[in-house]
Amino acid sequence: MLFKNKKSIPAEHRKYLRLDTVFPVQFRLQEPQGDVFLSGWIQGFTNNISRGGICLAINNLDPELFELFKKKYVKLSLEIDIPISRKPICARASIVWAKDIFGDKHQYLVGVNYDSIPARLNNKLMRYAWFKKLFVPAALALVIILGAGLGVNSYLNFKLTQGNKLLIEKLATVLKDSSQTKQKITNIATQRKSFAAKLRRLQEQIKSVQFQKEQIQAGDLEQIKQLNGLIARLSEEKLLLENKLAAAVRNENVAAKELTHLDEQKVVLEKANFDKMYQWLKIHQNSRTGLVASFEGDKEIANWSFTYDLALLAQAYSRFGDFERARKILDFFAHNAKRENGWFLNAYYVDDGAPAEFILHSGPNLWVGLAAMQYMQFAKNQAYLELAESIAQSIIDLQNQDAEGGIRGGPTMSWYATEHNLDAYAFFNMLAQVTGKEKYSQAAQKAVDWMVKYTYGRPELPVKRGKGDSTIATDTYAWSIAALGPEKLLSLGMDPDKILEFVEENCRVEVDFMRTNSQSVKIKGFDFAPQRHTSRGGVVSSEWTAQMVVSYKIMEEFYLKKGDKAKAASYGRKAQMYLSELGNMIISSSSPSGQGQGCLPYATLDQVDTGHGWSTPKGSHTGSVSGTAYTLFAYYGFNPLELKE
Repeated sequence: MLFKNKKSIPAEHRKYLRLDTVFPVQFRLQEPQGDVFLSGWIQGFTNNISRGGICLAINNLDPELFELFKKKYVKLSLEIDIPISRKPICARASIVWAKDIFGDKHQYLVGVNYDSIPARLNNKLMRYAWFKKLFVPAALALVIILGAGLGVNSYLNFKLTQGNKLLIEKLATVLKDSSQTKQKITNIATQRKSFAAKLRRLQEQIKSVQFQKEQIQAGDLEQIKQLNGLIARLSEEKLLLENKLAAAVRNENVAAKELTHLDEQKVVLEKANFDKMYQWLKIHQNSRTGLVASFEGDKEIANWSFTYDLALLAQAYSRFGDFERARKILDFFAHNAKRENGWFLNAYYVDDGAPAEFILHSGPNLWVGLAAMQYMQFAKNQAYLELAESIAQSIIDLQNQDAEGGIRGGPTMSWYATEHNLDAYAFFNMLAQVTGKEKYSQAAQKAVDWMVKYTYGRPELPVKRGKGDSTIATDTYAWSIAALGPEKLLSLGMDPDKILEFVEENCRVEVDFMRTNSQSVKIKGFDFAPQRHTSRGGVVSSEWTAQMVVSYKIMEEFYLKKGDKAKAASYGRKAQMYLSELGNMIISSSSPSGQGQGCLPYATLDQVDTGHGWSTPKGSHTGSVSGTAYTLFAYYGFNPLELKE
């Protein structure tokens, strides 16, 4: 062990700054005038160094050799080892002083000045000494800075997370207060109408009594007295009712002002929360693959990215002008995604893009095509037209396999779904619009002809789920409005109003939803299927409710163009009402990267049968890409099944 006692080191007068640092040094004693070595190699260590020399610390030195040091009869041939040099630094030095610092323990300090040392190597030695001297405090400072930065970052993340959660709770509170105030206004209005009706009856009764009084003979004083008393009592009752009616009107006005204020708050908070929801969609995109996990919170499929969800995301990014993010997704499908005979798989792993589900369905492939078309529309860039047309060709080839022009569920499937034919109709129309190619118009017409034959036509069941399949699926009703449009439906003999009325009567539900703060709230929305057809009870689908909102907005615009303001306003109110209900479903992101930002769960219940062959994801507060993206579509009135300027 090397000991230092700086107080015992003799004063010296080097003109160079000394650096306390330790290197191993081996040396041999030489005659002052010659190369004759007087000893073998002796081990020592630097106690400090300077540009002009070093202080050597030597343990267990032979006392006879120490006497030579003291008398300065010898020179030293040095080899200094430093970690950054493969070879030791060689130097020749003269002894300046020597001291036994620990008495009989034979531990010594010897000061030497260089007689010769290569300048380049001396510079190297000093640089390393300086680095060593500064490294520890610099490293400590860096650790402190990083620790402080981490602490500040953690604090800021905590504050941001708390702020995001508070924003969600503020919206929930305003929506609750708004709902209660609306109910209060309804109750007051009912009371006001009741008072007004009673007042009208009293006024009629008073008129009747006064008429009776006028018919009585002037001499019949007793009867006149009785009628006057009745009129007085009725007048008192009338005055009391008038006061109650006036109070009801005042209370109704106060409540109406309160509702106006709440609605103003709701508009601001909805915008802020929906902006946060879009941020949630952005921050989860894998920078390398461009993919995003479809369900945040379900550990079993935490690394799965479903093709349909990615297509929705690409459209959301395009809608908001985030073209680079949209390109990452579309580039994945154009260049990296595994395809089987030209068909994309239903799901891929987020981290490396490898297949996660080896199933080929028409719908997800069509939605990738729709995403490519929407990107090209928003970006004014036809970079993915080849991708879109390759998808279209696969679908057309499948369509041509059916004599009636129907599109099966996939190349290996035997069943036919209405939703896939609706998707295809919208997709082919987009391609026909962009390219002007007749084959796409013909493919779209085949799809709609098939739907007229197998999907539409029965007033008691306006939209079948598929060929020979009378199951009611909410999305086929909403997408009938979005893909075909009200005017096209009317031209086919279908009533868009009746389509929406049917799904309202059969699939609209009101359920309890447990928020992340453990508070239960009533949610009105749309189930995946009629509640009476399932044993689980009602469940609200965020995505399919949002699809209905998009359809309501389409109908609102349709009737505004027709000049029917009353019907337009009716659909507008429905759209706003269900958007508010979706606002009540917003949850805080559960992941560290999510920072508590808002997102939508897939449904109000986890792990329940949708009624269509799959279940809702696990986790009572699992964030859903499709539910969140489609709710944004609903809020901004964006129809993914239509190209629009």
